[in-house]
Amino acid sequence: MGQQEVASGEDREQRHRFSHALLEDLDALERMVRDGWMERGVRRIGFEQEMFLVRGSGRPAPLAMEMLAQLNDPAFTTEIGLYNLELNTEPALLAAGCLSALEAQLDGALARARQAAQALQADVLLAGILPSIQLADLELRNLTPLPRYRELDRMITSLCGGEVRTLIQGRDNLQLALRSVMLETCNTSMQLHLQVNVDALPFVYNIAQLVAGPVIAAAANSPLLLQHRLWHETRIPTFEQSVDIRSAPDRQRDTWQRVHFGDDWVSENILDVYRDQLARHRITLMRDTGESSIAILERGEVPKLRALSMHNGSLYRWNRLCYGVTDGRPHLRIEHRPIASGPTVLDEVANSALFLGLVLGLEAEVGDVRSRFTFSDAKANFIAGARYGLEATMHWGQPRALPVRELLADTLLPIARRGLLGAGVSAAECDRYLGVIVGRIATGQNGARWTLDAYEGMAGVANRVARAGAVTRAIMRRQWQGIPVHEWGAPQRDEATEWTTHCSTVSELMTTDVFTVRPDDLVDLATGVMEWKHVRHVPVEDDTGAVVGLLSHRTLLKHWAKPGGTVASVTVRDLMQTDVVTVGPLDSCRNALRLMREHGFGCLPVVHDGRLVGIVSERDFLPLAARWLEAV
Repeated sequence: MGQQEVASGEDREQRHRFSHALLEDLDALERMVRDGWMERGVRRIGFEQEMFLVRGSGRPAPLAMEMLAQLNDPAFTTEIGLYNLELNTEPALLAAGCLSALEAQLDGALARARQAAQALQADVLLAGILPSIQLADLELRNLTPLPRYRELDRMITSLCGGEVRTLIQGRDNLQLALRSVMLETCNTSMQLHLQVNVDALPFVYNIAQLVAGPVIAAAANSPLLLQHRLWHETRIPTFEQSVDIRSAPDRQRDTWQRVHFGDDWVSENILDVYRDQLARHRITLMRDTGESSIAILERGEVPKLRALSMHNGSLYRWNRLCYGVTDGRPHLRIEHRPIASGPTVLDEVANSALFLGLVLGLEAEVGDVRSRFTFSDAKANFIAGARYGLEATMHWGQPRALPVRELLADTLLPIARRGLLGAGVSAAECDRYLGVIVGRIATGQNGARWTLDAYEGMAGVANRVARAGAVTRAIMRRQWQGIPVHEWGAPQRDEATEWTTHCSTVSELMTTDVFTVRPDDLVDLATGVMEWKHVRHVPVEDDTGAVVGLLSHRTLLKHWAKPGGTVASVTVRDLMQTDVVTVGPLDSCRNALRLMREHGFGCLPVVHDGRLVGIVSERDFLPLAARWLEAV
């Protein structure tokens, strides 16, 4: 994932060379597995921590390159968005003290990151999806300016026909058509790696698939996307759709997405995972792979399998199989990808303990789960856990669906504890980290539930953007106190009312539930709309959503006051004002107010990417005016 010198899969000769290297890499891996080259008897864990960079207001801070220069630490690296960053921990043996050491390592590294961010007047936030991120943030100016990301964006949008389309249905519905892959920048996760003996890997991989549903239900922390209440773990459908390049025939044939859970248990040969990927997914990104992996192997050296790793890194199974080399010995490991960042480091290590304990416990107690569980139940549980979090119901080898809180408390937590103890993890660590999961089960509160409750409890705040900003700041206040999310209290009244202190952009004031008319509509209709909905201004838009005029209450009064003002054939086009001044959602409130005063307008249409997204009027500035007067 970190390789930056890449090319697309469009050059035929280069694609053929890369395809040959891919096949050689797979052949080399098969030989290493067959001939006993793979490291055995060692279980290691590793951790990738993604994070957001934010301002004190909670807004995204596109400062990744400045942050990396400030940190000067190879453990930190870029992600696709300039307001994202990634931290990689050192692999550690799965043994007594490993979870406590992981927590301490994360705390220390994130403290360094926060110190670097604060020197740039910013901060670090752990969240699956940043509640305050807005559609206007998803511009290519916020794409990390490195070759891999530029090529990924160009390739994905090209294969999608120029637009990446998204439809996610939840409590609200969100439908988007973006001309880039920037929706992917809304997501950050914690990715847990588990090194496994290659002969046990098929069984362990299937167990990782089986437990993904209950784990994501307990860990869900992404309920808001662009201020829409969707799934409890909205990262799942967001990521799946943000890089979905399938054609219409592909979709009709149920061709696999590049981000997917799978359609069946893996076989006894774990390398079928790689074979499936080569068979099902076209090459998109390539790089120079250097010397033949077979030639390296025949010299008695361990190859890096650069082509296989590059292709694997452009595919995103929720449990991904990864090849690596540690101290000169090759290994295979599972990368568990569904779990969101946050809400705290303690919560993240608790999520890791639950996953690891379940995998190890079920490996010891069941082994081959295919004889007791159906894959369709495992996949349905995964979707249910992502959609409903701790409110989901799941099938666990029995006809009756169980509430996931009951399943976790009565069945899965005891298995997880036995699994961790069997791996040498201390009883004190089990109590600390699994105790966090017990707390979530008892209260019903994980990150997703707290965020939704906080968002809905701020209904009096101006609009959805301002509410989401207030929720983001409430998370920021709690995140670094070391208190797990199930113990977080609801935002206080002043946290809901203080939004005016941070309000700086038009998006935090504007009304998005806008009533519009078309140029050829009758003025009688426009008059009715304004009367019925108690609005004084109606934007006029064409069929593409572009603003072409504005109709005001004042203009209508002048029209009706004229002799013949009741002529039924008068259209909006005849009366609308065409010299419309607009603002963008991220324009400052002060600039919008200045424009209104200079031009004598009572409102301004808010336009993004050529389309109307809201309207801001004099009335919307009243809360800010009160705050400004108090400051005088």
